[in-house]
Amino acid sequence: MAFVTANWNPLGDAFYRKIELYEMTWNLRDGLKDCLKNGMIAAAPYGGPIALLRLPQQRSPSTRPQLEIYSSSGLALASFPWKSGEVKQLGWTVSDELLCVQEDGTVLVYDLFGSFKRHFSMGNEVSQSRVLETKIFHSPYGTGVAILTGASRFILASNIEDVKPRRLAELLGLQGAPTCWAVLSQDRQSKVLVSNGSNLYILDNATCTSVTPPGLSPQASSVIHMCVSFSYKYLALLTDSGHVWMGTSNLKEKLSEVDTNIKTPPKQMAWCQRPKSQQPSVVIMWDGLLLVVGECKETIQYHLDEDCLLVPELDGIRIINKTHHELLQEVPDACEEIFKIASMAPGALLLEAYKEYEKKSQKSDEYLREITEQNLLGEAVKQCVEAAGHEHEPETQKTLMRAASFGKCFLSSFPPEPFVSMCRDLRVLNAVRDYTVGMPLTHSQFKQMTLQILIDRLVYRKFYPLAIEICRYLKIPEYQGVSRVLKHWACYKVQQKGESDEVIAKAMSAKLADAAGISYSEIATTAYDSGRTELAIKLLDHEPRSGEQVPLLLKMKKSPLALSKAIESGDTDLVYTVVMYLKNELNRGDFFMMLRNQPVALSLYRQFCKHQEQETLKDLYNQDDDHQELGNYYVKASYKEPRLEARIGLLQSAVDEFYKAKNEFAAKATEEEMRLLRFQRKLEEEKGEPLVGFSLHDTITALLSVGLHKHAEQLYKDFKVPDKRYWWLKLKALAEKGDWEELEKFAKSKKSPIGYLPFVEVCIKHHSKYEAKKYVSRVTPEQKVKAHLAVGDLESATEAAIERRNESEISAVLSRCSANTDQALMERLNRAKATAVKK
Repeated sequence: MAFVTANWNPLGDAFYRKIELYEMTWNLRDGLKDCLKNGMIAAAPYGGPIALLRLPQQRSPSTRPQLEIYSSSGLALASFPWKSGEVKQLGWTVSDELLCVQEDGTVLVYDLFGSFKRHFSMGNEVSQSRVLETKIFHSPYGTGVAILTGASRFILASNIEDVKPRRLAELLGLQGAPTCWAVLSQDRQSKVLVSNGSNLYILDNATCTSVTPPGLSPQASSVIHMCVSFSYKYLALLTDSGHVWMGTSNLKEKLSEVDTNIKTPPKQMAWCQRPKSQQPSVVIMWDGLLLVVGECKETIQYHLDEDCLLVPELDGIRIINKTHHELLQEVPDACEEIFKIASMAPGALLLEAYKEYEKKSQKSDEYLREITEQNLLGEAVKQCVEAAGHEHEPETQKTLMRAASFGKCFLSSFPPEPFVSMCRDLRVLNAVRDYTVGMPLTHSQFKQMTLQILIDRLVYRKFYPLAIEICRYLKIPEYQGVSRVLKHWACYKVQQKGESDEVIAKAMSAKLADAAGISYSEIATTAYDSGRTELAIKLLDHEPRSGEQVPLLLKMKKSPLALSKAIESGDTDLVYTVVMYLKNELNRGDFFMMLRNQPVALSLYRQFCKHQEQETLKDLYNQDDDHQELGNYYVKASYKEPRLEARIGLLQSAVDEFYKAKNEFAAKATEEEMRLLRFQRKLEEEKGEPLVGFSLHDTITALLSVGLHKHAEQLYKDFKVPDKRYWWLKLKALAEKGDWEELEKFAKSKKSPIGYLPFVEVCIKHHSKYEAKKYVSRVTPEQKVKAHLAVGDLESATEAAIERRNESEISAVLSRCSANTDQALMERLNRAKATAVKK
C-alpha cells in the first residue's frame, strides 16, 4: 500500500500510472521488431488475444511465414504455417475472430485457436488493383474493413457479417498512399479522413470535402499522423511541426494543442482517455520514447528499452513488448482522492482510520470523528468501494474493501448492494486476470462488456470450469448460465477424436443429467457433423422434444428410428412429415414395407391418400389383400366415372372384391346397381342418345320425359320403387311435358297414393287451370278449400269453408277476397267465422 503512488506521473490536473499486467511467457527471440515493422501484429481490445505473423529470416520457396496466436499473458493458443497469399494486415473483430487481409482483397477469418472459419472478398476492383493499405475498425454496425487500393481509391465495408463493399469518392491528385489516413464514424456512417500534402479531406460515398481543423498551429504545413479515440468521438492530429492537435472527430471543436518538439514521424499514436475524464490525452511512440500529451504544455516521457505495440482500450492503453505487458491509464478520480499525498478526502481519511484500527490505535477514532462531523462517512465508503474496483493488486483491493466495510459499521442506512456487487465483480475480475486465463480486464471494461459477453468469451476460450463457477457464484439463471456453458462444453467434447463414443456418452450423462434446458439435439448435430453418428443417436435418446429428434434422425438416414420417434410423440403432423420424407426418399416397395410395420403411420397415410392420391390407396389395399376396402374403392371410383361402360367395369371389379371378402350383401347391392346401369345402357341404345342421370329415380324420370312409359313402369316394378315416389315422378314428368291426356289416364288408372291436390297444383304450376279443374272434384274434403283457391274459384272455396266451419280455412278465403268485388262473400264468411269462434 505504501508504494501505490510510486508509478504515478502528473500531467496537468491529472495523474497517469503504468501498471504491470503480466510478464510475458512467450519466447520471442527477435522480439516484436520485425512484426511491428511490417504491420503483422494485432491485439484484440478488452484484454483480447495477440496475433503475429513471423516472416522467415531467409526467404525461400520452402520456408513459409508462421502465424502465431497468444493470450494476453503470452500463452500460446495456436501456431501454423501461412500457406495462403501475401498478408497486408492483421486485425481482430469484436467477437475475437482474427482477420487476415490479403493483397488480392480476400479476407480470411480464423478463430483464436487458428481454425479457419470462412472468407470473403472486398470486390473485383480491389482484386484487380491490389491492396496498398488496410485498416480494420469497429463501427456501430460491427467490425469493418477499409482498403486503399493500388489505384488510390478507398473501398470500405462497415460490417464483415454482411459484407457490402462500397467505393468512396475519389480524391483528385492522390498518387499512391497518402501521408496518413483514418476511419471516422459520424452520423452512423463510416467515412475516411485523408491527409494529402497540406490538406485534409473527408471522403464519404458521394463527396470529397476539404476540411480545416479549428485552431491548428500556423507552423504546421501538413499532418503526418492521426488517430481516433476508442469511442470514435475524438481525433488527434500530429503535424510536421511537432504539434499535436486534439479535438472532436467532426473537426468542429478544438480541445487542446501541444508542441512535442519532435518533428520525426512516430511509429504509433493512440488516445489514452478515461470515459468520464475531462482531460484529453494522447500517447505517441517513437524509437525508445513514449510520450503522453494532454491539455498543458508539459508531457510525460517513458523511455523504452524494447519495441512495443500500443493497444487502445476503453480507459487506457495496453503496452506490449517482448517481456512485459503493461497498462497505461489516467488515474481514476476515486484512486487519486484516496492515495494522493496529503489527501483529506473522505475516502483517504476512512482508509487511514481503518489502518489505525488495525494497529489498535486511538487515532482511528479521531479520523472517524473528523469524517462523521462533516457527514461524509457514506461518501467515504463509496470512494473506497469505487477505488477498489480500479485497482489491480488483490491486496490493495482487500485493504480498500475492508476499509469500506469498517466504515459501514458506523452507518445505519447504507445500502449493501454496491459493496456486495463490487466484491463479486472483483472476484470475477481477479479470476480472469490470472495468467493462465490471460484476460486483463479493468472494471470499466468489464461493465462495458457485460457479464454475458465475458461468459461467452470464457466459453470461446474453452475455460468451461471457470465459466461454470462464475455463473454459479453470481447466481445467473441456469438456462442463461450453467446450462448454456455445459451445452458448449458438450459440443466441444463430442468433437474430440481421442475418446470413444461410450466414454463421451457417460461423461455427458454425468454432467448434463441435472442441467435444465439443455438441447441435446444441438449437441447431437455437432456429433453427427463430426462423423460420430452412433454417438449422435445415443444423445438424441435424451432429447425430450420429438420435433428436435426427428429432423436430425432423417438427416442421419435413420428413417425407421425417425418414424418410430414421430409415432411415439403422438404428433400427427410430425408423423406426416416423416412419411412424406420417406415417400420421396425410398422406392415404392420399400416405402410400403416400412409402413406395414408401423400401423399408425399406415393409417395416417391412407387418410392422406383418400384425399390426395387415390391410385396409391388402391396399391396399398392390393398389397395388403384388403378385398373389402378394394371393393369400396371401386364403388367410389364408379361414381366419378362419366362413361357408362367404364362405370359398369368398376362396379364389376367391386363385386369380385366383395365376394372375395365374403361380403354377399355388398356384392348383391352392387349387382343391383349394375343391373340398373345395364338397363340404362339398353335404353340409350334404343333411344340413340345418352340418358341424363345415374340414379334409379333419375332414370325413371328420364324415361317418362321421353315417352317411354312402359320402360319406366317396368323399372318401377322390377326395383320395387315406393308407390308414392313413383306417382310423384310420373306426375312431374307428364306435367313438364304437357301431356295432359296421358296425365288424365294416369289419374284414372287407380286411386292415387298421393291424393289429387298435387295434380291440381302441378297443373296450375304449368299454367293449365283448365286441366286443374278436372281434379278438384276428386280432392278430399280436407283439401277442398286449397284446391278451389288454387284454381281461383272463390265461391266454391267459400261454400267449402263454411261447410267445414274451419276458422283457419275461412280466414284463408277472406285473405283472397276483394272488398270491391266480393263484398257479399266477405259478409257470409265473416258471419261464419263469428259462429265458428263462438263454438
